[in-house]
Order: sequence, then C-alpha cells, then structure tokens
Amino acid sequence: MSLYGTMRTGVSGMNAQANRLSAVADNIANANTTGYKKASTQFSSLILPSTNGAYNSGGVTTDIRYSISAQGTFTYTTSATDLAINGDGFFIVQGSDGIEYLTRAGAFTVMDDGTMQNSAGYTLMGYEYSSTEDPTIVVNGYDGLTEINLSSGSLSATGSTSGALDVNLPSSEAVGYSKSTSLVAYDSQGNTRLLEFTYTKTADNEWELDVTYDGTSVLSAPETLTFDADGVLQSPTSISTLAQTIGGAELSGLDISIAGSTQLSADFNVSNGKIDGNAASEVVGYQISSDGVVSLKYDNGELEPKYRIAMASVQSPDMLTPLAGNVYSQSNESGVIVMGYAGSNGYGSIVSGALEDSNVDIAEELTAMIESQRNYTANSKVFQTGSELMETLVNLKR
Repeated sequence: MSLYGTMRTGVSGMNAQANRLSAVADNIANANTTGYKKASTQFSSLILPSTNGAYNSGGVTTDIRYSISAQGTFTYTTSATDLAINGDGFFIVQGSDGIEYLTRAGAFTVMDDGTMQNSAGYTLMGYEYSSTEDPTIVVNGYDGLTEINLSSGSLSATGSTSGALDVNLPSSEAVGYSKSTSLVAYDSQGNTRLLEFTYTKTADNEWELDVTYDGTSVLSAPETLTFDADGVLQSPTSISTLAQTIGGAELSGLDISIAGSTQLSADFNVSNGKIDGNAASEVVGYQISSDGVVSLKYDNGELEPKYRIAMASVQSPDMLTPLAGNVYSQSNESGVIVMGYAGSNGYGSIVSGALEDSNVDIAEELTAMIESQRNYTANSKVFQTGSELMETLVNLKR
C-alpha cells in the first residue's frame, strides 16, 4: 500500500463526485428548458493488482449518460407553432452555420422573414408539400430539405373549376314554364361571377337548361334534360360551361354535376348548390397536423398545405452528441440518421400547441446532490488522512 496511492484514490473520488455535481447542476439549471434531456453520471471502479497482505488502492472513473430517448411531459400553449413530439423521432433544424441538427425543442416562432425558429435560433426544416403526392424524402441524408417559410401566400385566390346543382322541377307545370336560380363562381383573380341557371319545360319529361353570365350563355348550346316516368334524371348528369375572359381575369370552364335533379309533382326547389374556389383571402393563422403537414389558414376558412415537417431518428438516440441549444449531432455510437414523417414507420406524432418539458426530476437531483456532497467530503477525508500520515512519516526523520 502506498500513501501517495491512497491520496490519489481520494482525489479520483473527489473528481468523480465533482463530475456528478456538475451533471446535477446542469439538470437543475435546465429543469424548465423545453426539450432538455437529463444527464447522469455512472461510476466505474479502477482496481490495481494486489498481493497477499498488501492492498493497492485504485480509483474511480465516470461516464456521462444522457436520457435522450426518455419522453418528457407536455405543456400546452396558445401558439400553433409550438410543437412537441409524442413518441420517437427528432425535428430537423438548421443552425446559422448551415448544418442540420436534431432536436426535441419545438418552441418555434415565425420570424419576420417567414422562417420558423426555436428559442435557440435553429430553423425548422421540411419538404415542400404537393397536393397530389407526398414529398419524396432522402432516407439517409438531408438532401431536398428546405426551410419551412410561412411568409409566402399572404393573399390567395382560387378560381372555380367544378360544382353541383340539384333541383326539383315541378312535373305538373305546363310546357313553357320557366324558373331560374343562380350560383356564385370565382375567377382567377378571386372576383365573384354570378351564373344564372334557367330551366324551361319543353315537353313531358323534358326540360331545357341554359346557363348565362351577365345575360350571355356560357354553354356551347342549351342542354336538354330528360326524365323517366318516375321523375329520375336520365341525361345528362353533368354539364360543362365554357371558359370566359372577364376584365382580364379567367373564369375557367366549370364541370357541374346535376345528377341529383328530379322532376316530381312539387314546387321548384334547390336541394344542393355549390361551386368550389374562393375569393382573395388573407392568411390569418397556421395549422399543423399530427402528421406534420403545415397549412396556411385563410380568413375564409380555407387551408392551403405548404410544407411537411421532416423527422429523423437513429438506432441509439441516447448516444447522440449533445450540443448547445438543445440540439444533437450524430456520433459513431448513435448509428446513422434515418429520415421519415411523423406518424409513420415508428415515428411519433406531432402535437401542435404544446411543448415537451424537460425530463429532469428535481427531487432526484436534490437527492443526488446531497449524496455527492457527503461522498465528496468523505473522499476529502481519505486525502486528508493520507496527507497526515505522510506528515507523520516525514517527521520520523527529525
């Protein structure tokens, strides 16, 4: 046994407890940090070879672990751009250095340039959304990602392309009876265009339908509607209007279903009438679905999908490398990054209007702090005892 060895063992114990106290201090400091994952200290003994009757004290080493895969609780907010992940996966964000990182900190705010940045200044990334197909992702890389930008589409109008109009035509009326109704359509600039539908009885079980805009027919020729003896429409089941250029705007040709029209012994009645499209509307908010589709919300209630939030994961999340700002980067032990979408292939769902809390338990941290304080003191006593024995040994010389 060596007195110096005893003193070095005491120092290694103090260093180990100091590391544990450092981890506890970080955990307590970040107890209210969104998406923070707690750090913990694991101890490993260092044993030196000993002989019979002589013991060589070794020491202790520490290993820092992070509970990155542990889910935190949620705090709900009033902001639709506050996002939390319920389950596995990470948001992909880009730093000012242009490098992509992973994070669970979803306190995103729409900046003046339209990008969504979290409280640490990292920008949320995703793919541009297509109404016809999901964006194609690159599974093992960040290629194709783009900043999610909500500044585009501050004012939008959608021209009409289709609709439906179902009416009942009174069968008891005489030939020559005529009745009209109308629907509003939207041109390419969001102007409203009133289309008038006029039904005129021309024979038993037969009516003529004409559609006009501002007194001019928009059909290539009036349609002849034919009903059977039960008053069920036989043909046609839909009509098509001609495209019009009005005041520089384009009113597209409309496909309008009339399949539900009837000819019964009752008054003229409209049972269904609608045309798609919308007038010019302003963006009044955002809506983010659980599968990560980011939509602009207009004041007329319409939603326009613009982006889809990308998610990523690795084989061993706890082995990711933590960096400042609650972000993580891939390490040799974490495995490669795999991309995907929320709610599919094992990825969790996105909760809009919520933030993931830190998974730090203050009670556990305070208990660990008291333990470390006592253990540090005990190790210092070992060092002090070794030092005093060394002084006694030196004094033997006097």
